[in-house]
Amino acid sequence: MKLHELRDNDGATKKRTRVGRGPGSGKGKMGGRGIKGQKSRSGVAIKGYEGGQMPLYQRLPKRGFNKPNRAKFAVVNLGLIEKFVEAGKLDAKKEITEDVLVESGLVRRKLDGVRVLAKGEVKSKLNLNVTGASKSAIEAVEKAGGTLTVAAKAEAAAE
Repeated sequence: MKLHELRDNDGATKKRTRVGRGPGSGKGKMGGRGIKGQKSRSGVAIKGYEGGQMPLYQRLPKRGFNKPNRAKFAVVNLGLIEKFVEAGKLDAKKEITEDVLVESGLVRRKLDGVRVLAKGEVKSKLNLNVTGASKSAIEAVEKAGGTLTVAAKAEAAAE
């Protein structure tokens, strides 16, 4: 095989239709838009329009509610904290607060607080002080011989 013999497989590429380029192209004159009417004109977008009938998306009832002031937590898994301790980015002997987690680079920003979840294993004896934690995360830390303190403001926000 030589360079000049290289080519795509049959049907691998398809030529772009050039609209409005004469009668021989099959898409000349009106360019496949038919005669007159709103859709034949340029600058028309009538996606949800149903010919004057009430559109489906307006006929269906509204559902759900998004609480405008809900608390948004930065989420950390126990396995990641353990990984950072092993890497020496976190000191397990000192108290690990939210600010320490941000400084180490484990959490980008605190948002309304940091919430610890129980994914991963904990071997180190950790002393964590965060805004929120799952029950299984608290159990896992205490099982490893550490403590996980949850701040009071998270409990008030949960109620």
